[in-house]
Amino acid sequence: MENLSNISVIRDVLTRHGFSFSKGLGQNFLINPTVCPRMAESGNAQPGWGMIEIGAGVGVLTAELARRADKVVCIEIDSRLLPILDETLAEFDNIKIVNEDVLKVDLHKLIREEFAGMPVAVCANLPYYITSPIIMRLLEQPLPIRALTVMVQKEAAVRITAAPGTRECGAISAAVWYYSTPQMLFSVSRGSFLPAPAVDSAVIRLDLPEELPPDTPPKEDFFRVVRAGFGQRRKTLLNALSAGLCMEKDGVRQLLAAAALPETTRAEQVTLAQWKALAAAYGKMQ
Repeated sequence: MENLSNISVIRDVLTRHGFSFSKGLGQNFLINPTVCPRMAESGNAQPGWGMIEIGAGVGVLTAELARRADKVVCIEIDSRLLPILDETLAEFDNIKIVNEDVLKVDLHKLIREEFAGMPVAVCANLPYYITSPIIMRLLEQPLPIRALTVMVQKEAAVRITAAPGTRECGAISAAVWYYSTPQMLFSVSRGSFLPAPAVDSAVIRLDLPEELPPDTPPKEDFFRVVRAGFGQRRKTLLNALSAGLCMEKDGVRQLLAAAALPETTRAEQVTLAQWKALAAAYGKMQ
């Protein structure tokens, strides 16, 4: 459909289908005509590639992905959008809409059946209320995905991409860096959506290695240490880890020594390499 980014065209389509926005699903449809092409190009949509989109809206980003990649599979939870997408995406024969919840769908099976032999990437405008669960599910599987390029609330984008050892870093940041190399790409104003949300957004990309680096400790040890460290982030790491890991302080001092960290260190000051060292030392003590 032409002029799919034209707000009058979109309103007409939605009205004809009797569609109303669901606050429960966090529906804010991306309509800015300049953002979607930029997202698609930043997100590895290119010949020979398969793309997974999460939430199609009215198909503005879906269409841009389909123009560039060999195949697009969009996981859309709202069945009310299916007839709308049949209309707006009618010109494409390389799009498949899967009417399921991305947190429940078997992604390994989907990728195996839909993208055999293709490199795969995710490109999506994520609902604000469920951003972190979706990202972590995609990272933790692990899946044969090369990159995640997603639009999220700007505040969340800053938090997710913050490098360990910086003030903005939190437990979610450390988790994302454990699995990937994230970066902030560009900001998107709230006026780029229908309806317009109360906050601005940003597009981030998480590049995933084919295998985790050899110095990567078991995720159970890493995340237990990280959660303990950030669980009481105003306290020193000595006190936070002692409480969060239920360890005597002498034991925690051994962990800190293994990572060459002074006792006065706080969680936001710890680099990724130091978190790995703490987790490796913790694993050896179990």
